Amino acid sequence: MPRPTLHDLHAFAAVATQRSFRRAADLIGVSRSSLSHAMRGLEADLGLRLLNRTTRSVSLTPEGQRLLARLAPLLADLDAALGDASAAAGQPSGTLRVNGNEAAIRMLLQTVIPVYLSRYPAVEVDLVAQGQFVDIVADGFDAGVRLAEAVPKDMIAVPLGGDVRFLAVASPAYLARHPPPATPDGLLSHRCIRQRLPSGKRYRWEFERQGETRAIDVNGALTLDNSQLMVEAAADGLGIAYVPEPYARRLLDAGALLTVCEAWCSPTDGLRLYYPANRHVPPALRALIDLVRSAR
Repeated sequence: MPRPTLHDLHAFAAVATQRSFRRAADLIGVSRSSLSHAMRGLEADLGLRLLNRTTRSVSLTPEGQRLLARLAPLLADLDAALGDASAAAGQPSGTLRVNGNEAAIRMLLQTVIPVYLSRYPAVEVDLVAQGQFVDIVADGFDAGVRLAEAVPKDMIAVPLGGDVRFLAVASPAYLARHPPPATPDGLLSHRCIRQRLPSGKRYRWEFERQGETRAIDVNGALTLDNSQLMVEAAADGLGIAYVPEPYARRLLDAGALLTVCEAWCSPTDGLRLYYPANRHVPPALRALIDLVRSAR
């Protein structure tokens, strides 16, 4: 059996994690046609079909999933070894890939990334804003950024920013038509803008005051999966939304939104930069971790 080249294995990992020939080709800097040709050659060399292709999507066959599960950690270790060699000769280099939701990536961009890019110009930073939670190891990421409660237990987590507070907000026009609830239970009689989580489940609004907790499965005709859209819908008078405070702060300060049940909106653990506990930390990631810790 012909031995696959390292280039072809990297290309396969890119297609497998991106689930798209176009995005994978852009990521590794080749044409889509050459990438497709390389994947056909790899499958022929291995005598296996690794990818299911349609005109619109790419998915992994069971054989492809098994190969990616074994290959991704090996490629990451190789990149780490090369990064160590580069760091020994100077500053960190290579590519640093970080996955997070939109709010997390925005926080990185507003805090440590400008300093990081200035300090480590030899590193290419690849930030992927993705609502759906992913396995950062299997999908080829160096680190992830999520709310503390979502970080897997086998990861090392570093606080990014402070605690976060979720606020229930509505427009003055909506509250003029519907008197605001005095307690979270009162939300059940209101039209609320519900949130669908990346898992597909609807989020139950969680409140706390002096140790007393409430988890409310609110009612509402509108469900969204994006906090910014929820804020805009609330400002348009479509109901009460429950969102992280930074999303609503500008409109709250402008008077376009008002809070309800604010005494029940207590701070909770915020974002965490996390990475595998049982793997070598490449220099580019170590530099980011150090910056995040120094910014606390």
